[in-house]
Amino acid sequence: MESRTLRLSQLAERIVGCRACPRLVAYREEVARRKAPAFRSETYWGKPVPGFGDPEAWLFIVGLAPAAHGANRTGRMFTGDGPRGAGDFLMAALHRAGLANQPFARAADDGLSLRGVFLSAICRCAPPQNRPTAEEIQRCLPFLVEEIRILQPEVLLCLGGLAFSWTLRALAALDLSVPRPAPKFRHGLSLDLRPEGPLVLASYHPSRQNTQTKRLTPAMLDAVLTQALAARGLPPGKPGA
Repeated sequence: MESRTLRLSQLAERIVGCRACPRLVAYREEVARRKAPAFRSETYWGKPVPGFGDPEAWLFIVGLAPAAHGANRTGRMFTGDGPRGAGDFLMAALHRAGLANQPFARAADDGLSLRGVFLSAICRCAPPQNRPTAEEIQRCLPFLVEEIRILQPEVLLCLGGLAFSWTLRALAALDLSVPRPAPKFRHGLSLDLRPEGPLVLASYHPSRQNTQTKRLTPAMLDAVLTQALAARGLPPGKPGA
């Protein structure tokens, strides 16, 4: 049987080569050509972004989509959207939990290593105004389904309402018994599909809009990660600021 590493690598090649959504292809490539002034000297990735993390991950984290000048620039999930961006906020929490070797994600070659964690998204291309359409997410969903099939995570953490609802569809596509109607998203929600499937947890997305308004605080994200660690039989990490 092929290793998880090989299967994830083969899937990543398929993801990177995808051109299924004309609007997203045009936008991600236009952003890569024009660039932000701060990154004028850099070469943008400008392609779909595959998942990133530990091929033996027990915790699978799902976001919305790459940021135009973040992952669309660096080519790595939750990476490069600035010191107060979603990537650094998430990585700081994972670092406090003992699941990342550093509290930031600035570039694909910054040395970040995740322990037992895999990062993904429901949409692999940076969308205009950070809003993929339902049709675009639907076309992208098989990639998420396949990542979950390969990794078979024990815990699945969804960041935001869209990530939560579409991840439940991905789990249903894997023939898991997802409740119908599905529970309504809320921060801190827990949906236990064990033993056939994962424990599904929900958190507000660590976007600047949520973190700068304190809708999501470090302590709130730490509490959700503590739930994940407890499900794995691990002690809580260091408390957040």
